[in-house]
Amino acid sequence: MPLVRVAVVGNLSLDLVDGAPPRVGGPPYYAARALAALGAPALVRAKSAEADRPRVLRPLEALGLRVEWRLGETTATYAFSYDDDQRAMEVRGEFPAQTLAALAEAGTRLSFDGQGLVRPARLGPLVLEPEPELSLLRHLSVLKLSEEEAVALVGDLDERSLSGLGVPEVVVTLGSRGCLLVTEHRLVEVPADPLEVDPTGAGDAFAAAYLEERSRGVEPRRAAERATQLVHDLLARSR
Repeated sequence: MPLVRVAVVGNLSLDLVDGAPPRVGGPPYYAARALAALGAPALVRAKSAEADRPRVLRPLEALGLRVEWRLGETTATYAFSYDDDQRAMEVRGEFPAQTLAALAEAGTRLSFDGQGLVRPARLGPLVLEPEPELSLLRHLSVLKLSEEEAVALVGDLDERSLSGLGVPEVVVTLGSRGCLLVTEHRLVEVPADPLEVDPTGAGDAFAAAYLEERSRGVEPRRAAERATQLVHDLLARSR
């Protein structure tokens, strides 16, 4: 069995996009798509309710990565609709991250999707309410935020505001416009070629690809550029 360099931990979900039937989603699935495309030796540990296991687990296992499934009380469900880069989202179940300290103690490079910092864990339409426990951030090597999450969390997308979070590497995904990277108190913009496609899961795929590149010793800017290109290629294939 090849050495695992990257591990993904999270909830599988059922995604309802623009009124279409439910489909597999969640960070583990979209991150696994990126890692499979990179040919990275990776472990995916994900959970869902038993009733949804066949629907969400089979597509994940079909990607060919090592998968460990865990039983959850429920399966998170999200409903999305899009207007260009503007996303409307309804949350129908979520869970808080409570294991960052334990993971960090293992000496790993830890990347965290910051949606839990601003998305309240309750049913209904998504309203960003940043009341985070920022002490969690001290365990992180990389913090990934969407543009709207970053604005809700720090107000301005500038070097000073994002560096003030205290995480060595902060990446803000900008939808079809690429991403912003802040590291060593420098802000870099990484552009992308826009695509008119369903972008669901693009941020999760980016985060996984970025971490894989960094785990191989690629410097942050180049890692962001490669991750951006990979996500573009994955989305282009789905057209």
